[in-house]
Amino acid sequence: MGGDGYAVGLVTAEELHGAAEELAGLLVDTVDGGASLGFLAPLGQDEATAWWRALAPEVAAERLLLWTVRAQADGRLAGTVQLRPATTANGRHRGEVAKLMVHPADRGHRLAGRLLTALEEQAAGLGLRLLVLDTETDSPAERLYEAAGWTRVGSVPDYATDPAGVPHPTTIFFKALGG
Repeated sequence: MGGDGYAVGLVTAEELHGAAEELAGLLVDTVDGGASLGFLAPLGQDEATAWWRALAPEVAAERLLLWTVRAQADGRLAGTVQLRPATTANGRHRGEVAKLMVHPADRGHRLAGRLLTALEEQAAGLGLRLLVLDTETDSPAERLYEAAGWTRVGSVPDYATDPAGVPHPTTIFFKALGG
């Protein structure tokens, strides 16, 4: 999926291993910028690289799907998102969206929306009918999900901390997919 000089693609386990350092740099920058992604600051490059590499077996087993968006001119990583299809017998119709991030230098090009669209299309193709996610309440991401047609369920006080360790409420969203 391309346009405006960017291309979105699904990442294989082999590609993930090779891109782990670049993905780690994006994660470190995003956490340093204050995004609540499950990590505390300061997040080291080595720790972040190891975290990404540890995901390769899950990607290989298709328990985790991972997309990146790259600048077509130079192949530079601009963003990423993950989908975790549920594995329980009564939940195989749903999945969880996680770790949506776009590099600050690439914001304003609707890349987060493109990543979500790619994820939603693939999820529907896999037979998933329901997606869920959580994000920090009152964050820019919350507005993105609302604009992309996600439905707010509610918020949970002090659900997660920001990178400085300060608790914040989290808003839960869902999106029903066609079919």
